[in-house]
Amino acid sequence: MDTQQLSKDILKLVGGEENIDQVTHCMTRLRFNLNDNKKADKATLKNTPGVMGVMENGGQFQVIIGNDVPIVYNALVGNMSKSPNADNASSSASTGEKKKRNPISALFDFISGMFTPILPAITGAGMIKGIVAILVAVGWLSDTSSTYIILSAIGDGAFYFLPIILAISAARKLGSNMYIAAALAAGIMHPTITALLADGHNSSFMGITVIAATYSSTVIPIVLAVWIASYVEKAVDRVIHASLKLLIVPTVTLLIMVPLTLMTVGPLGTVLGNGLSGGISWLFDNMSIFASILIGGTMSLLIITGMHYALLPIVVGSMTTLGYDFIIPLMFAANLAQGGAAFGVGLRSKNAKTKSLAYSTGLTAIMGITEPAMYGINMKFKKPFIAALSGGAIAGAFMGIFNVKSYVITGLAGLPSIAAFVSPAISTLIYALVGGLIAIVAAAIITYFLGFQEENASEPVAAPAAEPVTPATTSASTVTEEVKAQDEQVFSPITGEVKPLSEVPDPAFSEEIMGKGFAIQPTEGRVVSPINGTVFSLSKSGHAIGLVSDTGAEMLIHIGIDTVKLKGQFFSPKVQAGAKVAVGDVLMEFDREQIEKAGYTTITPVIITNMHQYESIESAGRTTIKEKDLLFTAKV
Repeated sequence: MDTQQLSKDILKLVGGEENIDQVTHCMTRLRFNLNDNKKADKATLKNTPGVMGVMENGGQFQVIIGNDVPIVYNALVGNMSKSPNADNASSSASTGEKKKRNPISALFDFISGMFTPILPAITGAGMIKGIVAILVAVGWLSDTSSTYIILSAIGDGAFYFLPIILAISAARKLGSNMYIAAALAAGIMHPTITALLADGHNSSFMGITVIAATYSSTVIPIVLAVWIASYVEKAVDRVIHASLKLLIVPTVTLLIMVPLTLMTVGPLGTVLGNGLSGGISWLFDNMSIFASILIGGTMSLLIITGMHYALLPIVVGSMTTLGYDFIIPLMFAANLAQGGAAFGVGLRSKNAKTKSLAYSTGLTAIMGITEPAMYGINMKFKKPFIAALSGGAIAGAFMGIFNVKSYVITGLAGLPSIAAFVSPAISTLIYALVGGLIAIVAAAIITYFLGFQEENASEPVAAPAAEPVTPATTSASTVTEEVKAQDEQVFSPITGEVKPLSEVPDPAFSEEIMGKGFAIQPTEGRVVSPINGTVFSLSKSGHAIGLVSDTGAEMLIHIGIDTVKLKGQFFSPKVQAGAKVAVGDVLMEFDREQIEKAGYTTITPVIITNMHQYESIESAGRTTIKEKDLLFTAKV
């Protein structure tokens, strides 16, 4: 994958740098906050090589890349002239250009935007906690040793000081000062304050009661506090002279917000957090199987929409108040079920390329990164995705029956996170492993027996079925019915650069659904015949030409992608359907520059559509080519 080119394509197709308010990335997606989602070319993005899918959720415009997303993100930011994050957010807020959004969508956007940047910190800390638990469980580390104490501190640090980390991330998302927010969190977590409130007795500040509460490892109190502080900070900033802002704005904000958080916001957030954790605990204590089936069966849908981020405060709250969580095991089951469904596709498919992709993405899914399997395989074939949801629900029922819990937070709910289930009761780990195996096997079996509709690249495709063509005086079938196939030399119809079909931004060509061959990026605007034979179809828009050779090869030359939308503009056909042609005869002239100015790529696939008559395609080995140079040979 050319990540530099991909990043440039994405930057252009989302509406350019001026349309980007913010951009971040998670494990598999670029997450854009665009000033206007309508300016993004969603259809073209979906067909861009390297992009696995595009979706909008919670006001975010999400471009799904897969495992290479950090590289693409870095390339994207490197191609931009200004920071695409906090600075832009504040500037758009100040100019009043913020978009009006549904409150629920805005909430999900805020939660995902706040948690996404901090995931590496809590993932790393969570894995260390899991490793320490394993070392203690197998007797390789004493829980009284100094090594244990230091390792535990490394694992616990990010969670104990989670309010400070969250304060920075929340302020960044809100467009307020991150360091004032960090100072606010540090103030309520200061050892003196912690000691003052630790005994459970209420204190007072200027005669007003300060309710006893503990803020380490909490989420909701600091998020509420930073949200209110952002308004206080901006209100003070508006009325203070520029020469005094540095001194007055942070001073007033902290003097207002730290006491206010201790007296009202913090206790309220603690009550809400404890209520959510208690509610989840009650649900799993009293309706465990139902809750597990529901969440296990719908978790992949939540991941698709990005709504799973709304569960993170609940997970963290449960972990800090109860010491365990019920949701991570169900996410683990759902992810492994996606992998199992992909394996089922691999077992059933008769297409070698599909098999390879299914097995590789299935393996990635059981390691915790599901998007390649979900978007590349399961959702593409539809029924496997239903099987994955079913597998997640079945495994969820097992997890619920045996009360499987997670004891640490890990970033990827897959096999690498198995340490999260280690506890003094080794049965929890065993049940988690069995539940994961059930998810994989159930989803694979259901996929295998449900089946799916798979297009076979070896089936003949004479011409693009969806595009109207000028009636031909001779059809491909009548031309070839008495001709025995033999090796076919195909000469270049265009001068330009030779590209593999995989670089064509249309899955019908890049996945070789239409046939096999090569693509050419034209440097001139003319098409000549690549074979001796007959023109059997010519699209009304002029962009697609169907040919059949004298020795039986059926061919398609498709000038550009989506150029049918030009309705013939910039195309000048020089032949009609039914015409006899020889190698080098001019078939079409087109205005390459005008087509590209109109926003269309002119990359031109040159393919054999009746590949069922041939064994393979043998390249002539050229990277640049001229008209009438040998392009490839179709071998029988």
